[in-house]
Formats: sequence, structure tokens, C-alpha cells
Amino acid sequence: MLLLLTAAGVAYGAQPAKPGITLGISPASQSITRGTAATYTVAITSTGGFTGKVNLTATGVPSGTTAAFSPSSVTLTSGSSGTSTLTISTTSSTPIASSTITIKGVSGSVTGAVSAGLTVNAPLSSALSMSATPASVTMAPGSTAVFTVQLTRTNLPGSVNFAVLGGLPSGAKATFTPNPTTGNSSSLQITTPATASDGSFTLYLVSSGKDPGGTTRYAYASVGLVIAKSGSPFTISGNLPGVLAPGLSSTLDLTLANPNKKPLSVTNLTVTVKTVTRTAYAVSHNQPCTTADYAVTQYSGSYPLTVPGNGSASLSSLGVSTSARPKVSMLNTAVNQDGCKGATLTLAYSGSGQGS
Repeated sequence: MLLLLTAAGVAYGAQPAKPGITLGISPASQSITRGTAATYTVAITSTGGFTGKVNLTATGVPSGTTAAFSPSSVTLTSGSSGTSTLTISTTSSTPIASSTITIKGVSGSVTGAVSAGLTVNAPLSSALSMSATPASVTMAPGSTAVFTVQLTRTNLPGSVNFAVLGGLPSGAKATFTPNPTTGNSSSLQITTPATASDGSFTLYLVSSGKDPGGTTRYAYASVGLVIAKSGSPFTISGNLPGVLAPGLSSTLDLTLANPNKKPLSVTNLTVTVKTVTRTAYAVSHNQPCTTADYAVTQYSGSYPLTVPGNGSASLSSLGVSTSARPKVSMLNTAVNQDGCKGATLTLAYSGSGQGS
């Protein structure tokens, strides 16, 4: 007897895409002076066969600011695109800050949205100006980028405060040292989490201080930050050559080891004091010593630093002068620092580089 078995199946047809819209905006962020306007181009695109009139709105604009679209609505046919110009106009009462503006397109139950950044700055003053170097740093996730901020003062002798107004990657931390300062420079460290995604960012920096008349003066600068996971791996090593005491510094002649076959161009190099281990005597006598008792002067030489393939090179062998190498200093503070006598420092190094 022949037994014939048959299989029953169910056929699934592809479901048609629901009608919808997508929004895009250019540029993604802007930095303007208070009292001026920022202009964005909003692109609206039909998806899934959508046709109809799309009305545009903007939320999240700072107080003392108006938002206007031209045109305020766009009519789309199936698969078509349209554009509108969004103008954000600030006034003398607009706060000095960064905002995220959300642009929505609505047509009945169909919606789309996109966000853009806006940084509003106070008018510039000849009393204070600021610059930052390098112009851009490429770094791996979980590492630290360092920028040097320089001030130029004119009849502004007091302390100056620093802040990053906008542009930081998600989860990143910005620290100025010192902040505030009565001098003319500060170091900005940007630390990113290990989970940071690749991307290019523009950081907007602001400094502020009061002139002798009590009027707050502002200065601005911007720097680029590129996060890239695809950089070439290398190692950084080095140790303090001697024991530190209050007011003394020690220069690091770091060694860069390149395991790659091709030469490596290092474009970022950072040193931080990670931990301080006190002596048993200091611990038993409750004599404190922390990372706050130390300061790092970062590498100030030129980039890139070229390391040969399958080789290593110290900063001195690369021709970096002693004055340009990173230094670790023990601060001379007003409090008792006996707990730092004989303490062991653990240094952390980070950097980024690309193979040729």
C-alpha cells in the first residue's frame, strides 16, 4: 500500500507599508549670538504612499525666542519630498544656553519628527577672548581628549569661569582645570564612556568674567571631537622617575608601542592620575592624600607622533622637548599633606592613532 503524505502550508503576503512621513534637518546644530537668528532647512519626505498636507511646528525653543516656518506646511504626493525654512529668532532676553528643538510634521494621524541643537551666546566683548587647541581630537570610546584653552584679557583682572555650552556626546564628561582661573589658561578634559558610538561633534565653549564695573563679559570658542572605534591599537607606558613633594613636578618620557605592521600616527595623548595609594603609616594615622593633591600638565608638542610598524618609540626619541612632555605635579596647598609622603600614584594613559 502506498501512503502519500501531503503538507499543508499557509502563505503569507508582504504587508503594505503604512503611509507615513520622515523629517530631516540641516544643519544639525548651530551656535549664534543672542539677538541674531539661526536658519535651518527642514526636509519632509513621503513614505508608504502618503499623500497630503503636512503642518510643521517647533517645540523646545528657549524663552525670548520665536520660531517661524516658511512655508508653514508642505503638500506631498506619493514618494515626493518638500522643504521648509525654519528661522529661530533670538532677542536680548534669550537665555545664554543650549537647547534641543524638536520639529514635528503632522497630517491627521500621521506624524514625523526630528531634533536640532541651538546654542545661544552673549555678544562678544573686546575685554575677553578665548582660543582652544588643538582644533580637533580623534579618540576611541572610553578614553580622554585634552584641549588647552587660552584667554586674552583687556582690563578684566578677576576670575574667569569656563563651561561647555553644547555639543557633548551622550554620557561624556567635561572638566576644566582650573575652573575658575585668575590666570590665562585652563585645560579641558573630555572623557567618554566605553559605550560611546562613533560620530563627529562640535563642542561650544564659553568663558565669562566680570570687568571692574561689574558687567559680565563673555568669550567663545569651538573645538571638534571625533569618536572612532576603528583606530589602530597601540599601548602607552611610563612611570614617574622620582618622588614628588609639594610644589615639585616630574616629567614623563612616555613610550608608545605599535603592534601594527604599518607606521602609526598618534593624534591624541592624555595622562591622568587615576589612584593614590598611601603608606600604611599614613592610613593608620588618618593622614589624607587624594588625586586632588596632584595636577597634570598635558603633552603640548605637535601632532602626529609617528611610531614605526612593529616597534616602539619614546617621546624623547621622537624629538619631543622636555618642556613639551607631560608632567605630574604635587600641589602645594594650605592643608597638611603628610599623607602624600611616600604615596604611590597610578597613572592612566589614553590616546588615539591611525595607521598609514
